Amino acid sequence: MKGGSILYQYKFPYDSNIRYLPLVYFLPEEMFFRCPTLRQLSRCFGEVAKSERQIDLIKTDGFFGDILDATAALAFPHFGFGGWKEHYTGNSPIWKLSYSLPVWARLLESEIGWGLQALFNVPSTAYIPFMTAEYVKEVFGQIVRRYVAEENLQPVFDVIKQMPCDEDFEKWSTNVRKDFLRKWYHTRSKRVKMVSLEALQEDEDGGVYENVADNTNISEDVSADDFALRFKKSLSKRDMEILELRAIGLTYQEIADKLGYKNHSGVLKRMRAIEKAFIKYEEKYG
Repeated sequence: MKGGSILYQYKFPYDSNIRYLPLVYFLPEEMFFRCPTLRQLSRCFGEVAKSERQIDLIKTDGFFGDILDATAALAFPHFGFGGWKEHYTGNSPIWKLSYSLPVWARLLESEIGWGLQALFNVPSTAYIPFMTAEYVKEVFGQIVRRYVAEENLQPVFDVIKQMPCDEDFEKWSTNVRKDFLRKWYHTRSKRVKMVSLEALQEDEDGGVYENVADNTNISEDVSADDFALRFKKSLSKRDMEILELRAIGLTYQEIADKLGYKNHSGVLKRMRAIEKAFIKYEEKYG
């Protein structure tokens, strides 16, 4: 792979994002394609190694945020706690443990040999197939149980279950939950900035639609993790494209031009529909 590869022209520090590439190629297909940054990576590692654009993508906070959230979602269900990961908050030791990306990368390599060196040994023209969801779940169950046993964490888990954080399992619409999420996600490093509902409501003339959802910020209320992924998954492919294009800063007219609308009014109508869908989704699942 070294021949013609520009990957070796770069010197990556020990703690750089490249060490998480094996985790990226371990994600099941459905989860992989729910990650906006990760799904831009080729499934042929040789193509990644030869592409300066793809290498630069690996260095971004978007890459780090996607693999961080995806890996945490894989690890959390095996801790033995009820509910989903997003029911908990950053104050919870369980939440923090699920986000211990270096731990899961190390254990994955130790358990099945799937690490950065194994990735470099893949033939440069080979397509890396997706692991099945069942296999990924099984392996993560093994490495989580192994880590809990090696670190003797079960007594700690038992105490945490008896003494949960105040914010855990609060309904999404409560002020306690909203206040925590605003503080947590506005201060957390290496987060991907998401477009706010207020920004989505602004039209090209600077006007604002009727204020549904009390100017709620999607990145705050949805927490930009599993809850957000499930909401976005409920959208049509076209609405997902509109939301993601708006999130990266495109104007309504630019989105209309890119997606083939006659003018920006069609995009505005879809944004209104997305807003209403989000409110209904939060009321039903929040």
